[in-house]
Amino acid sequence: MSAPITWLESLTNTTSSGQLLTAAKSGDCASSSCGSSSRPTDMDSATWEKVKDHPCFSEEAHHYFARMHVAVAPACNIQCNYCNRKYDCANESRPGVVSEKLTPDQALRKVIAVANEVPQLSVLGIAGPGDACYDWKKTRATFERVASEIPDIKLCISTNGLALPEHVDELAEMNISHVTITINMVDPAVGEKIYPWIFYGHRRYTGIAAAKILHEQQMLGLEMLSERGILTKINSVMIPGVNDQHLIEVNKWVKERGAFLHNVMPLISEPAHGTWFGLAGQRGPNALELKAFQDRLEGGAKLMRHCRQCRADAVGLLGADRGQEFTLDQIPLELDYDGGKRHAYREVVARIRDDHSAAKKEAIATVASVNIPGSLQVAVATKGGGRINEHFGHAKEFQVYEASQTGIKFVGHRKVEPYCHGGWGEDATLGDIIAALEGIDFVLCARIGDCPKKQLLEAGIQATDAFGYDYIEAAISALYATKHGSDRSQLTA
Repeated sequence: MSAPITWLESLTNTTSSGQLLTAAKSGDCASSSCGSSSRPTDMDSATWEKVKDHPCFSEEAHHYFARMHVAVAPACNIQCNYCNRKYDCANESRPGVVSEKLTPDQALRKVIAVANEVPQLSVLGIAGPGDACYDWKKTRATFERVASEIPDIKLCISTNGLALPEHVDELAEMNISHVTITINMVDPAVGEKIYPWIFYGHRRYTGIAAAKILHEQQMLGLEMLSERGILTKINSVMIPGVNDQHLIEVNKWVKERGAFLHNVMPLISEPAHGTWFGLAGQRGPNALELKAFQDRLEGGAKLMRHCRQCRADAVGLLGADRGQEFTLDQIPLELDYDGGKRHAYREVVARIRDDHSAAKKEAIATVASVNIPGSLQVAVATKGGGRINEHFGHAKEFQVYEASQTGIKFVGHRKVEPYCHGGWGEDATLGDIIAALEGIDFVLCARIGDCPKKQLLEAGIQATDAFGYDYIEAAISALYATKHGSDRSQLTA
């Protein structure tokens, strides 16, 4: 097992590009060849090159790389019953939410600022706050400006798909390699319960007619993208009693039309957000319901389970939004791009990913060799890098893994409010965390105090910091191997 080093923190906190470059050059491998062993065995090399540093299209990549959304496309051509773009809280993570809208020139300034300070940045996306394809002139202008300054950054858009077909050729010409389409139905009868209206061909449509047009455009756009080799991710919002069972059919349709990933997300429907569903009392699925449904879809289109339902101005690693650090009032008017940190970071990460991949393979082999029925559900406090490197009291989310004889797989995440505030733990917050960890057997973290550990144990959840800074899979395999062993108590001591 690798030495427990906090490499991610040391890289992101480095202020000197020279120091990062020195670290990168100290190894004996180049970024073009390193990291190859981390490619999944079921993925060809060409596809791996497209997704290996895209945190939304690769679960493995999301441990290392960051994305950035710029809010340049406010206009939208459909209304969704789960959407209200007017509500904004800096602490929430919800699609369509932004603190400030940008012009293409402002977006370029912000991207340069982030690229200079966040070495993990690999992807620029436009996800609204309206629709990137409908507000196309601003989307295109932004991408053109950024591509001219930072040519190695991946470009992607998120769209509802209604205006997508008319821009597919332009997307291909501009080398936009990844597209996310939100598809919540393939039956217009279901769609009319989700979409009150659409605006298409200079007309407003409602009811079945609106849902039928939207469905046809979405399928056409997906097929056109697949024909051109552009990777597609399909987002679907799981709405209990409306489209939850229907998403099984959606999964089949998008797989047949070449979708790379299918991401089933829970409906966010707090009444405070002012959405139609929220005000009508429509509930979203809980974590266990979402996981159970995702499990039913295994064998269909490949599933994405690490989505954080990001804001339209999100910045940073998934689950660690830094957008509020880069508002326009904090960014100088004149900036030059310096790619030193980003390039050095990629060199270092390439070597680390090889090390992580080897540890992961060893862990999976260990789990497969243990003849234990059932599975183990493990929640991990992590800052990234594939390591257990977050204090229990500081965690804003826990990443959830499932270990069984079939392997170790990431199955989701549970958002929480941090337990510690100013060095003190909040009992009410701990109660909420315990509720959020329903169904979890173990919690792994870098540090945890005796009090929260005891209360978790009383709730049937064992917590330990014995594996602090180890690779996640290595720690989980050790837990799994001793699940019924006599030394299990030593792991939680």
